[in-house]
Amino acid sequence: MSVAAVRSPAEFEERLQRYLFERSEEGRAVRVGEKETSEQAAIVARYEDLFSTDQLELLRECEQGAEGDERERLYRLRKTCEAGLATAELAEEDDELENRILAARVTWQGAEIPLRTAQAKLAVMQSYAEREELGRLQADRNAEFNDERLELLAKWDALDAELSRIPDPIERSEDEKQISLRELEQALAGASGAVDAPYKRLAERWFDRLLGEEREDVPASYHSAYMRRLSTLESTYTKERSVEVCMDTLAKLGFDLENDQNIRLDLDDRPQKSPRACVIASDPPKVVHLITRAQGGLHDYQAFLHEAGHALHYAGCDPSLSYTFRKLSRDHGLTEIYSYILEAITREPQWHASYFGLSDEQAADNAEATTFLEALLFRRYVAKLQFELDFWGRYHAQGGTNEGYADRLTAATGLRYRDDGFIIDMDPGFYTADYLRAWIRSAQLRAYLRREVGGDWWRNAETGDRLRSLFYEGTRPSTEEIAGRIGFEPLDTEPLVSELAD
Repeated sequence: MSVAAVRSPAEFEERLQRYLFERSEEGRAVRVGEKETSEQAAIVARYEDLFSTDQLELLRECEQGAEGDERERLYRLRKTCEAGLATAELAEEDDELENRILAARVTWQGAEIPLRTAQAKLAVMQSYAEREELGRLQADRNAEFNDERLELLAKWDALDAELSRIPDPIERSEDEKQISLRELEQALAGASGAVDAPYKRLAERWFDRLLGEEREDVPASYHSAYMRRLSTLESTYTKERSVEVCMDTLAKLGFDLENDQNIRLDLDDRPQKSPRACVIASDPPKVVHLITRAQGGLHDYQAFLHEAGHALHYAGCDPSLSYTFRKLSRDHGLTEIYSYILEAITREPQWHASYFGLSDEQAADNAEATTFLEALLFRRYVAKLQFELDFWGRYHAQGGTNEGYADRLTAATGLRYRDDGFIIDMDPGFYTADYLRAWIRSAQLRAYLRREVGGDWWRNAETGDRLRSLFYEGTRPSTEEIAGRIGFEPLDTEPLVSELAD
């Protein structure tokens, strides 16, 4: 066996850039349906000399002797080295599980269909009863992989603990995000409670309108994707117009996404393409992929604008920044601010009126539907964070149990969740907390833009200029630093409560 080279931080960063580019491009190919099997393990094997315990120790030593931005850069390189060591250990098992899920089929109406296709169908299926049946079938099939997911989760946790020297997973995440997850949860629980009554009124109205008379008092979560499309309004928000409308919306802010040479659009519909829109920043600012799969309904527009926020952030960063501050971050809280603020345009009644020929009354009604969906998602994610804190708080004593998952999410949303959905619903590294911090910050940013730019912030080029100056900083700032710049305390949820309770 060859001995891995120990590189200087600059050399490590340079080779890391090539490694992450290859992994990003492989992940993109699988996600968009160009490939049916993942070969991440082969890429990891090609770069086996990149990550070693000796390399990790050198980065740790350099970090401890540095100050300011250089210390922060070295911290992020060290954390990436930790992740690389864990990935090298588990890539084959991760690939094997991913490929088994990709190959999984569901028997539906006499035909075998891929599990991902079944999940995509739930968003467009008109029949409540058929959604219920297919939802159950795909959830049953998906849950068959839970034991393997839990085994892999245990291995990731053990490696992360060993490499970071922080055994407790909550403390580990707090160290990386530089926040208290418990304090964040308390602030969010208060915000969720403050919108409890308005949310229940909205839910009663929109469950009826979106799911029809045959809905149960507590509908299954299988219907979430269908509701998010606002399918009863599909004839207004057609998938054929989604790109045109979103491009024009962005153009009013001064962003020419279609002619941005740094952003590569993949808007095609392929059978194995994941229905979940995403951005893959393979090498920002030069290679940034924006991927969507339009299915009809308002969600196509929201997803496009959401992902455009990510794409513009990565593609708009200063190319002279170090690779670390163009690509690597402590968490995802910063970039989610920019995705949320652009998606928030769909909650402006005049956006609905101007693009879809609606009366002011109908435009306000449709905008209310987006507020309902935003409140539903926010409350769901608060409940998710609470469950994940409980999960990891008892993990080393009790293992990975689903206790509290279904009860918490059902109480928060009014939708019925399954106990066995808990592990499928968990993102690594408390990503849930990053989304929630971005929810707070995006509402603060929207309040700031209304104050500084005006009520037409969503169609004013000055907004684009202000956002562009933030994008230029890349991944260097934290979301909490952004709060201070626009005049808010990090945990000030008043703007968010005001938006969701309006």
